[in-house]
Amino acid sequence: MSEKKDINIEILNLSNRDLSNILIGRKGGKTTIKIIDKLLIKPYNANQLSNLLELDYKTIVHHINIAHEHKYVDKEKTKNSNLYYPSNKLINCLDEYYIIKEFLLNEK
Repeated sequence: MSEKKDINIEILNLSNRDLSNILIGRKGGKTTIKIIDKLLIKPYNANQLSNLLELDYKTIVHHINIAHEHKYVDKEKTKNSNLYYPSNKLINCLDEYYIIKEFLLNEK
């Protein structure tokens, strides 16, 4: 992570380093936020998210896998696909999620 982003994390007073690392510390953090925002409304599969966000399917799967590996997104296997939804870990840190989201969306 760059020194500039480390300083901003300290200024934002974030205690959840894991969440800040996957959202601020990665180039694709804004894309991950777009996906999580949709999942906070209702569960989707990767194909639905791809269509909804007009992003490549592989891009969606990549970002979901990162969020899932860090346990911010849970998945449920259905007959034809996986259904993704926010995990309890994400729900428990929504305050910091929204701080990070606002920071990234207002970043120049």
